[in-house]
Amino acid sequence: AVHTSRHHSYRHHMRSAKSLFAFVAQWHDLEKSLLSSQQHDSPVIIDSALDPSKPTYSDQRPTLFRERHGWCPYSERVWLALESSNVPYDTIRIDNTGPGRKPPYFAGGLTPQMRWPDGENQGESMDLVQEVDARYGGNLYPHSIKNDVINKARMFQTIFPSKSRPSSRAAFLFDWSGDPLWKSEFESVLSQTDELIGTSDDGPFFCGESFTAADISWVPFLERYSAQLPCLHEGLDPRDATKYPNLNKWFEAMNNVPAYACRVRGNPSSWRKVLTMAGYGNGGVPPSVIERIDGLGIEESRPQTEEERIRDQALWDEYKSTRPYLADTPSAEAGKVILSNRDAIIKDTLKRAATLEGTGIPLDEKGLDEGMRALASILIYGAEEDGHYEEMEVTSKDARDVTGVFAIAKFLDERMCVPRDMGAMSADAIKRLSVY
Repeated sequence: AVHTSRHHSYRHHMRSAKSLFAFVAQWHDLEKSLLSSQQHDSPVIIDSALDPSKPTYSDQRPTLFRERHGWCPYSERVWLALESSNVPYDTIRIDNTGPGRKPPYFAGGLTPQMRWPDGENQGESMDLVQEVDARYGGNLYPHSIKNDVINKARMFQTIFPSKSRPSSRAAFLFDWSGDPLWKSEFESVLSQTDELIGTSDDGPFFCGESFTAADISWVPFLERYSAQLPCLHEGLDPRDATKYPNLNKWFEAMNNVPAYACRVRGNPSSWRKVLTMAGYGNGGVPPSVIERIDGLGIEESRPQTEEERIRDQALWDEYKSTRPYLADTPSAEAGKVILSNRDAIIKDTLKRAATLEGTGIPLDEKGLDEGMRALASILIYGAEEDGHYEEMEVTSKDARDVTGVFAIAKFLDERMCVPRDMGAMSADAIKRLSVY
């Protein structure tokens, strides 16, 4: 009864204020709406490039050292193993970009690495996945099919191209001259992968009906391929159900693994974006890549169908059930991330003011702050059908009239790195607002 009364009072206040103000929600109003999730401690995440001071390690939780941008597919393997096994852990993000600044306490070498609660340090991605399973019982190597899981995880090394130029951002895509590998090489990889998945009669995963470490071994690379290969060669689509039926079913099955779908999975636009960055394994950007990137984001920006919204919310509810620090919906989680990082976002935006003239983004601090509060309000409320944060309904509608709110969404969509900044579901909520 108290909960209902609070909602009624707040909504009455918002309706009364509507005649005086176009938009009235302050940051503390948004924090109150998210109060239940903020009463629980979030996992420790340290970006060592911004905070190089030595952390205090937990003697209860493992600490994962992973690449700071979320680009490294090997780091993603261990991240997904921890998430899918519901293991509480801390994270220290390490800059792995060549001469990147690493903290003095980092043991050196590549990511991923793990510091276990007993003080032991360990590296190598699949060794870490196996150790996560051994220590915490995530059922990633079911006893009855353990050898099959290990063998299919290792098959990745023989099927993926062996002569490509190493790159954390664009792995197994380019040769040493900087040109994309031949289309036939990629088609061979996809065909062999499809056949390997098909050797399991039960499907849809690599080793049958259940998600295992074999899927963890493959998914970071296949996820990137699904977004990047269509940019490299005409008519090359790993999601083509006609050419690669088993692989297509596997992609769909992975998107129903809560930990992967809600947090670890990146989004296609982020994986395409890295193809335009210097140093991703190519000396310059091939014109054909740029041509194919243009226009591919239209489908990703469309409104969700009701069926998609219900599916995503069900996955989110399952994922959140062991993570009470999360907001109640993927969209609200995006609003929470904006709220938590508002000062840094405002600073970053104003720093780029000269290049943002004419975009519709308010370039004074007051206007930008209001626009960001408006965007966070829209995201936290989400849609009426969500059935959450009902006290935000009126202010969310008013927020849509705030100057620059959708231009800010577009800017954040272009600037975000997914899954570094948030999971794909939450990022998609911002992307859908960026086209208004």
